[in-house]
Amino acid sequence: MAQGDLLAGITVLDFTRVLAGPYCTRLLADLGARVIKVERPGRGDDTRLGYRQIDPGRDDQATYFIRVNAGKLSVAIDLGHPEARGVVLDLARATDVVIENFVPGVMTRHGYDYPRLAAVRPNLVYCSISGYGQTGPWRSRPAFAYIVGAVSGLMDLEATGEAEPSVAHLQAADVLAGTHAFGAILAALVRRARTGQGAYLDVSMLETLIAAEDVAFASVLNGGPDLDVPRPGMLVHRLGDRHVAVQVVGAYELWPRLVELLGRPELGKDPRFDTPMKRRDNWPALRPLIIAWLDRFETADEALAALAAARIPAAVVAPPSEVVKESHLAEREAFPEIPHPGCGRVRVTATPFHLDGRPIAPRGPAPYRAGEHTREVLGQVLGYPAERIEELLRHGAIATP
Repeated sequence: MAQGDLLAGITVLDFTRVLAGPYCTRLLADLGARVIKVERPGRGDDTRLGYRQIDPGRDDQATYFIRVNAGKLSVAIDLGHPEARGVVLDLARATDVVIENFVPGVMTRHGYDYPRLAAVRPNLVYCSISGYGQTGPWRSRPAFAYIVGAVSGLMDLEATGEAEPSVAHLQAADVLAGTHAFGAILAALVRRARTGQGAYLDVSMLETLIAAEDVAFASVLNGGPDLDVPRPGMLVHRLGDRHVAVQVVGAYELWPRLVELLGRPELGKDPRFDTPMKRRDNWPALRPLIIAWLDRFETADEALAALAAARIPAAVVAPPSEVVKESHLAEREAFPEIPHPGCGRVRVTATPFHLDGRPIAPRGPAPYRAGEHTREVLGQVLGYPAERIEELLRHGAIATP
């Protein structure tokens, strides 16, 4: 077994699209699972048409799609076609994990929900990712990260006192849901190996986003107020042509270091700031003192050097175009290259953890065309004869490029 093949021998039937599900199955693929991605015939995953297109003359090679679908096999199946049902059931029989992220009810209408697939594969691990979960009055609402961010309370918390809440760039609800699904699937596989029992997993984007917030929900659940904004103990300040982010809360040792750095020993005994809670409550009075100290410096680099020497967490606010050039990330091989038929090579993000001292990279390219592995999977995995595959193609149940 090659280094990192923790999931060698595991087959995943992937009905997901866009980000939450594909991010989860990319993690599984990077660890050695065989991931069979089911795409709609023709157009495939919506993100094929997204940003940024890199193959001249084509509109289905977005870097968005390539990044989260590296290392997978693509099979094009018309899930609504009557003859597709037998193909999906045969794939389920050969599968260890099924994952889908449709609006609840879609898989049931097609006949591919957990009870029906588990009937042909009793020890199946089946995971559903949705915006609001498989139960509850919101279950049928369509969900994107931006909308879930609004309803979760996080958009309100991130408003930082501005007149209107802003749109967050980070698709946190999707990535967190995919990561939680990844962990739950691995735990279910461990139980299956121990007991032979399958599992049904229900992952909610909304609940994963709420779980990621560290202070506000713990407060309001126990009678406390909503938090004031901007968040106490954290600031962003412009110095020259850059912005510096500084954090002075989160560890008890930061306060004495900050007092010494500011050259204001009297602050250590100031009754407004002598406990962590008081420093949070009186942040509007403390913040200008830190900014006044920062303004002594002409450049962000000078301020960062002083903050680093005092062991105060700080960093320059960097755009992605700078981040990808950082030597630290290069040493950790955070942006590996994968083959691409149209461009030769494409850089993507790596799985964000190392195994046995080595980074984990994609096992291969993303599917270049929706359904490019249809014949391979149906022939080699299911043992379908060529005549059967051609018949399904003629009837429109499956497709190839």
